[in-house]
Amino acid sequence: MKKLNSLKVGLFGIGLETYWAQFAGLKDRLRGYLSEVNNKLSGKDIEVINLGLIDTPEKAMEAGHRFRQEDVDIIFLHVTTYALSSTVLPVVRRAGVPVIILNLSPEEAIDYTYFNSLKERTKMTGEWLAYCAACPVPEIANVFKRAGIRFHQITGVLKNDPECWGEVSEWLEAARVANILEHNRMGCMGHYYGGMLDIYTDLTSLAASFGGHFEMLEVGELAEARREVGKQQINERIQLFYREFDVQEDCPPEELQSAARTSLALDKLVEEKQLGSMAYYYEGIGGPENEETISSIILGNSLLTARGIPVAGEYEIKNAVAMKIMDSFGAGGSFTEYYAMDFKDDVVLMGHDGPGHIAIAEGKTKVRPLKVYHGKRGKGLSVEMSVKQGPVTLLSVVENADKKFILLVAEGESVSGPILEIGNTNSRYRFSIGARNFVNNWNVHGPAHHCAVGVGHIASKIKKLGELLNLEVVQVC
Repeated sequence: MKKLNSLKVGLFGIGLETYWAQFAGLKDRLRGYLSEVNNKLSGKDIEVINLGLIDTPEKAMEAGHRFRQEDVDIIFLHVTTYALSSTVLPVVRRAGVPVIILNLSPEEAIDYTYFNSLKERTKMTGEWLAYCAACPVPEIANVFKRAGIRFHQITGVLKNDPECWGEVSEWLEAARVANILEHNRMGCMGHYYGGMLDIYTDLTSLAASFGGHFEMLEVGELAEARREVGKQQINERIQLFYREFDVQEDCPPEELQSAARTSLALDKLVEEKQLGSMAYYYEGIGGPENEETISSIILGNSLLTARGIPVAGEYEIKNAVAMKIMDSFGAGGSFTEYYAMDFKDDVVLMGHDGPGHIAIAEGKTKVRPLKVYHGKRGKGLSVEMSVKQGPVTLLSVVENADKKFILLVAEGESVSGPILEIGNTNSRYRFSIGARNFVNNWNVHGPAHHCAVGVGHIASKIKKLGELLNLEVVQVC
């Protein structure tokens, strides 16, 4: 199995074998271009499988097998000069992964004065062919369309083109996130919050659309793991709570001890099951041990969420997927829903009870004791935080009437102002289309009432992820 989070990128350039004997130095020049692309694609946790210039149908067939054997996640086709589409189709068809066409000119423009000073027509033609990347792209696109191969284009300049290479970077990041989803193991503990019909979903469809594995967990497993936690471990975990959270003075010591015990048990369960995300909900009726387990889970789940293992309450599995996407993009991904609307300040208040993504909090997250978990059994410690002020992105995995998933996205701003100090995550969000229009435009697409919020504006990256997963992406603002 590939190392989790590693990304294998296939790269090949194309040319026409007939040219090499006709135009001295052209092949080496094009290889140099390809080498520059190789260097730009390389990075941390990225392995580039560079098959060089493919210039015959026979080499194309071999390249397709090689990419398949290497298990590449995405292919970048660097169009260096004119090439026959028969040297492209076998590569991409056999590999069967998304393909990005790099239509890159080596410079912003041909040096016409130098070009025309060459005089000798063969040299001039060779020089032109070194700039001829755009020529075969329509031919390649035509063949891909007729073959049913989805492709994406980046047109630009090999050097000094931030827009072009910014696009490349986003495609690489989207491919990395798709790879994370493909290998993610999501724990599903307990059952749905009864009556929330919007969050019920089909795990088979989710696995087919996003990949990964759904591990069914029993609350009893977590309760059993709690019994094995020692006193010294509990004391150390409480010290960690004080480092990571702003623990309020009215938090009872026994509640901190219970939360610490559950947090350690969660860590053990996550390690044993190799979980990358989790969704949970449980009433705990008739079982005091299970009720204490589930009611003391918020701090531990907040710590997990902050370290890249997002946890969604109310068994909101679709939103756990959305949170994993946001976190994998480095944006965070905290569990949220509408709280209220402030028409005076034109903002939407959003938050949720339960765990929050404390790594994207404005300041240190407060821990407060609650005498009642509204709408749920039990009492205990909860977290209160606001998302960092500045640009944010909201994401919802929406299941439509055709049983297909879409990615619903909105970009906005987390702004300062009063929040509800009730021991929950909650923030104030402003949108370019206004609070009223945002709510109407978001709701019309039929999302569940939960979504994920992360820092930064990353809609363009999510759109690319949607392309790679063959999912529709709708951006409301």
